[in-house]
Amino acid sequence: MRFASYSHGGGLTRAGVVSDAGVHPLSPNESVLDLVRAGLPAALAAGTRALGEPAVPLDAVRLLPPLAPPTIRDFVAFEEHVEGIAGGVVPEWYEAPTFYFTNPYALIGAADDVPVPPGCELLDFELEVAVVVGRDGSSLSPEQAREQIFGYTVLNDWSARDLQRREMKVMLGPAKGKDFATTLGPWLVTADELEPYRDDDGFLALDLRAFVNGELVGQDLLSNMGWPFEELIAYASRGTEVRAGDVLGSGTCGNGGCLAELWGRRGQTEPPALRPGDLVELIVEGIGTVRNRVVPGLTLPPVGAARTRSVPRVRKRG
Repeated sequence: MRFASYSHGGGLTRAGVVSDAGVHPLSPNESVLDLVRAGLPAALAAGTRALGEPAVPLDAVRLLPPLAPPTIRDFVAFEEHVEGIAGGVVPEWYEAPTFYFTNPYALIGAADDVPVPPGCELLDFELEVAVVVGRDGSSLSPEQAREQIFGYTVLNDWSARDLQRREMKVMLGPAKGKDFATTLGPWLVTADELEPYRDDDGFLALDLRAFVNGELVGQDLLSNMGWPFEELIAYASRGTEVRAGDVLGSGTCGNGGCLAELWGRRGQTEPPALRPGDLVELIVEGIGTVRNRVVPGLTLPPVGAARTRSVPRVRKRG
């Protein structure tokens, strides 16, 4: 089943179930996050009831991010991506899946515009799939984590590469290099829908494709992840909690899942960084397509530099 959040005619946000006829509204007081927290069986039952309601054509609605997650963790689970970005893979990458927390307030929908963030000259996309946790849990095993999965959606981790590079030289980040926009959409596909794509190693073998202005720039299989999603969830829960509605990104796929990987392999900024007017289209087999156009962003004053350290180490006493 495919659950979506949408607005129609400029009205309030509604949750619904997507079919070939369009989107069938759920109760006005139900959100997709409410359904996730209720559990997959209850959500499927609510979705089945909604399918009896008249559908609104998809071309008549604005698709919003499918849910408002309490947290978003984004992993770096594709070896080929790391190799292209960094010119090699450090041994520590193989020891455990690594992630960072990104900004849940910066989510955008499947067809929303993406403003260039202030001060950015090297804007990039990142083709990912995100898993949505369906139940609270702590220190889960991978087997337990698989039972916690509610569903999946497409994730575009937009990146200001020049800002990101500066921040990470300070041994922190990414921060402003990442927190301005993250696409989630077009809807949330329940886990049962994608089980037929699971390969013999337990990975989801979904075809992933990235286009810029109609030109194919990247293609990979989701099954090329170094760890399956249940291991990412288990690691995220290690010594702490994951909660229903949490979103975990796979990290960027390889073979052109972002421009920076191609820049690293080619030794030049080719294809060029994204500019206003560019259209980025990401297609994930079994889930759907997101299309976002880059538009001009805010022009803000430069950030003030830090003052240099003062000489006195103690306060003068009278």
